[in-house]
Amino acid sequence: MLDIRGQICPSCLLLALKELNRYGEAVRSGRLEIVVITDDRQATSTIPAAVDKMGYIAEVTHIPEGYRICLRGGV
Repeated sequence: MLDIRGQICPSCLLLALKELNRYGEAVRSGRLEIVVITDDRQATSTIPAAVDKMGYIAEVTHIPEGYRICLRGGV
């Protein structure tokens, strides 16, 4: 889990992409899911847009702490 509450974009996007670069193979194969916790509303659009272009799937859920963005391997 990547807890980036308190960060604002583009920092949120860069931190999420850093995790994907680190664990990309495991995420792509379905062995790992990256969960991002953020309170920056802009990240709920920038992160999914960027990872979609990279072939990943992002699912955004509103939670009491802010937002939960799950990053998974593409289909």
